[in-house]
Amino acid sequence: MSAAVCHPTTAIAGHQSAARIGRSRRAVAPLRAQAHANKQRRVLVVYALTGGRAAVAASGDKVNVLVIGSGGREHALCWRLKQSPTCGELFCTPGNAGIIVEDGVQVVDVKDSDHAAVIKFCKDNNVGLVVVGPEAPLVDGIADALIAADIPCFGPTKDAARLEGSKGFLKDLLKKYNIPTAKYERFTDPEAAKKYIQKEGAPIVVKTDGLAAGKGVIVAMNVQTALDAVDDMMVNSAFGSAGAEIVVEDFLDGEEASFFAVVDGGKAIPLVGAQDHKRVGEGDTGLNTGGMGAYSPAPVLTPAIEAKVMKDIIQPTVDGMAAEGCPFTGVIFAGLMIKGDDVKLLEHNVRFGDPECQCLMARMRSDLVDLLLKAAKGELDKVGELQWSEDMAINVVIAADGYPGSYAKGEVIGGLDAANAMDGVKVFHAGTAMKDGKVTSAGGRVLGVTATGKNITEAAKKSYAAVDVIEWPGGFVRRDIGHRAIAREK
Repeated sequence: MSAAVCHPTTAIAGHQSAARIGRSRRAVAPLRAQAHANKQRRVLVVYALTGGRAAVAASGDKVNVLVIGSGGREHALCWRLKQSPTCGELFCTPGNAGIIVEDGVQVVDVKDSDHAAVIKFCKDNNVGLVVVGPEAPLVDGIADALIAADIPCFGPTKDAARLEGSKGFLKDLLKKYNIPTAKYERFTDPEAAKKYIQKEGAPIVVKTDGLAAGKGVIVAMNVQTALDAVDDMMVNSAFGSAGAEIVVEDFLDGEEASFFAVVDGGKAIPLVGAQDHKRVGEGDTGLNTGGMGAYSPAPVLTPAIEAKVMKDIIQPTVDGMAAEGCPFTGVIFAGLMIKGDDVKLLEHNVRFGDPECQCLMARMRSDLVDLLLKAAKGELDKVGELQWSEDMAINVVIAADGYPGSYAKGEVIGGLDAANAMDGVKVFHAGTAMKDGKVTSAGGRVLGVTATGKNITEAAKKSYAAVDVIEWPGGFVRRDIGHRAIAREK
């Protein structure tokens, strides 16, 4: 995404930038995979965070569910899905160290790239709903294979997944259906792209057309940076085939936010909004990341702005996709730039955001299985008003030292039981693995410490208090997650 204009930083509890998780604190025994007592405790934590049971099921039928993915988003989805009254058996592949010990979730070994194996597993285990977490399997066509096998899938077909899989396809769709976005041009020739950049000047944004693991967007504040980005993408193939074509678009300033809607091919139901922090450093500085934290709701997304987003962006996108012969089913994650009453679309994603999903799942009260199944079957007209907690939710990401550059893996992480036992806190795993009964780091963004509170200040205090009992010398956090909302509260 393009960078938003930064607001003054409001630090929490006066900690230093990129504070180390591993500073001296009381020792706590690490999480152990097979401890039944831990599982029992984890159930209690779930209800402390959510404030009680999920909504009563819309029907008496229980549905077996398979979640595909291994990140924090998928952990949060599993956690919330299992609380749904209509959830039967819940499976996840490939999962992570947190999902492995999540109460009621069975981690299985089925490669999502092997569509025949996924279909066989679903039929052998009477799976009635597949929820695909990440974008890559969707772009690869897993939903098409499942639909052809009469297995309901929450996620778009390969053609519809081009909303995220091809920046050029998205921008052309937005232009054709008059959906507000930045001015742009598409290029397959690097020299033509450079001439356009020199004509337009900076700041300017250069994007790979294809998926690049969240790293294919360069916000260039000067012309030379933009020209270098063209060379990296198109000449040096830094992003492989994803950079064979690029999109160059105007830089938009304002405040970024994310909005989510569930879609069944024609009807769209709004969820809620969130705001994340892309930059690695406090004060929204440094390199872009997959997200260092998020919170929901986002105060910048007023009811009037949300209504405008549904009317001018979400529904026209859904209608446009249907008109193009590739109706969209799944979740649309709209990345927005807001300046006053003006709202423009930065990009669409075809999956729940990460780290935003953790906040949404912490606040959701409705039956998630029922909602996603009805979307997959084209029956959103049968869904009533969704229920959400009035509390604020915040997710603070603990990342491996060095991220978003190179980082170590295999480091033991302790104190997770102590963090999970704190009131209103749930630790979602992202890049973790289980080794000899201990949780170890296995990625760049490793944990998402999610907490709820009556306001963002309270939620942030809970989350950072939990961060501070986690034992991991090789991890770091930003200490200002939620600073825009906190500043608004003061």
